[in-house]
Amino acid sequence: MDLNALRVFERVAATGSFTAAAHHFHRAVSSVSRQIRGLEEAVGQPLLYRHTRAVTLTEAGERYYEEVREILERLDLATEALTYPDPEPSGVLRINAPVAFGQRQIVPLLHRFQRQHAGITAELQLSDHVVDPVREGHDITFRVGDLADSSLVARRLAPMNYVVAAAPSYLAANGEPRTPEALSDHNCLLYQGEMGRQRWYFQARDQRGSTPFEVAGNLYSNDAESLLRAALLGQGLVLFPTWLIGDALSRGELVPLLEAWRGEVMPGRRDIHVLTTERRLRTRKVRAFLDYLRESLAPRPSWDRWREHIGGLSSDHRQT
Repeated sequence: MDLNALRVFERVAATGSFTAAAHHFHRAVSSVSRQIRGLEEAVGQPLLYRHTRAVTLTEAGERYYEEVREILERLDLATEALTYPDPEPSGVLRINAPVAFGQRQIVPLLHRFQRQHAGITAELQLSDHVVDPVREGHDITFRVGDLADSSLVARRLAPMNYVVAAAPSYLAANGEPRTPEALSDHNCLLYQGEMGRQRWYFQARDQRGSTPFEVAGNLYSNDAESLLRAALLGQGLVLFPTWLIGDALSRGELVPLLEAWRGEVMPGRRDIHVLTTERRLRTRKVRAFLDYLRESLAPRPSWDRWREHIGGLSSDHRQT
């Protein structure tokens, strides 16, 4: 049986698309289709239903996909051990992260990691859509917020600490809100993503439970960096995590507001996690990156208070 055909089948099954698999392997769609037909002839039954806009697995295809995926992962581990006997990690490291978090945190981290491990090639995909790391073939996935039940291994990186902030020029022209209720008199710049327009919640630090407050402004965007840029220009207030605006706060380009309250964009605290699978955790490249991540994000006394959100990695745990 053609091993390449198995790899093509795994990608088609994972993505639900002949086109996506063709792009992944840099081949023509017709070539992918021929390999799948050859594989189905070899096993003696159809593995995929072909629809106009998507491809789905037959019942037999579902069973076959689970077995093939496990076999390919084991084969890759065995190949890595034989091909690269040197303990130095190497190969392609596929990482997925939210857009702003990836730009601000992961890109510089990867730069330092790859300088230390020259054999690593990184493939960084940034998206604010929730993706399935297994189906997309990611080695490492960074996720902000609640985790769904799955067989993934999760490590908690840090809590999401939010700060209301505005540029000194905005405050000079419009004054400073002293309570969350006063935000209704201010221009609030809001993130608007696939879950809809962001809402702002506040909780007094000596109380339990958060309360939503109606806020509005003249700019909504699905790009956090654009909203941050507008805030730096003095257009309005933002409620953003410290990993995004910590540098601007430290430099005095933004001023923290409502420090007696804890801000959130949904009820309850949210954390930043890094996800992988048990099998990928066995590879040298993934273990090396997670170790480097742990060392890089360890607390340092010299860091100012706007970087307090970054703590050491906790122990591995399954998502629950």
